[in-house]
Amino acid sequence: MDFGIIFANTGPFASPQGAADMATAAEELGFESLWTVEHVVVPAGYASEYPYDPSGKMPGNDDSPIPDPLIWLSYLAALTAKIKLATGILIVPQRNPVVLAKELATLDAMSNGRMHLGIGVGWLEEEFDAIGMPFEGRGPRTDDAIAAMRALWAEDKASHQGISANFTDCVMEPSPVHGSIPVTVGGHSVAAARRAGRIGDGFFPAKGSHQSLKDLFEIAKSTATKHGRDASALEFTSGGYGAFGPNALDEVKKLAEIGVTRVVVPAFVFWNETRDSLARYAEDVIAKAP
Repeated sequence: MDFGIIFANTGPFASPQGAADMATAAEELGFESLWTVEHVVVPAGYASEYPYDPSGKMPGNDDSPIPDPLIWLSYLAALTAKIKLATGILIVPQRNPVVLAKELATLDAMSNGRMHLGIGVGWLEEEFDAIGMPFEGRGPRTDDAIAAMRALWAEDKASHQGISANFTDCVMEPSPVHGSIPVTVGGHSVAAARRAGRIGDGFFPAKGSHQSLKDLFEIAKSTATKHGRDASALEFTSGGYGAFGPNALDEVKKLAEIGVTRVVVPAFVFWNETRDSLARYAEDVIAKAP
């Protein structure tokens, strides 16, 4: 079982020193990955419904710092050697896929192959409006953007004709160290599970009941099979009911039983006494995990 830290670029870890202290300690203590959250802007008083909380609102205040994921991860790439650098998630339909492919490949090359792309389609319509990108059609644009980026990463002279990008015989260097960059689909909806099965290397419903996670995993696997893909190759990442606190190890074991291969722990667990709290988790949970 691997362990990652989710929402890693929030709270005290949004600052240079806080990020550096957390990342270097997490790597030393056996955490496998760091997963960033993204919002370019949060329009004050937004009406869109946040899908991950009954309140319909994101946790924290609108003015809570959220550093750009790729710049934050680039900073930490220079301070670490082996911990994976992951977006959890990057809102792909808000970005130009050709430029994004270049940014991701560069970060992967500079970090010696540690980049991991977690993707989402977004939910905050007012943010799309502020950026100047259409909210409608974001799902199909996301699928197409992944195809465009994979072509740029893998082909010597890449071509792609689609709804997100059109190019012919384009050379992009540097290339990802391992030939491509793993793509994990975030979200806890049936649509996200199907997208993971169609185009993902993994699926990342950050939290949920064991039964709902199991059902979503089955949808992802059956969709992969339907599209001629190897369902057994899908990675499943989740935090379940919350793999922290006194029952953390029990939760990790239950998540392993339903097929989770990477457990994510929210960063706020480590906001106070960061190194000591990371060390306690490593000793009490990581060292004893299946």
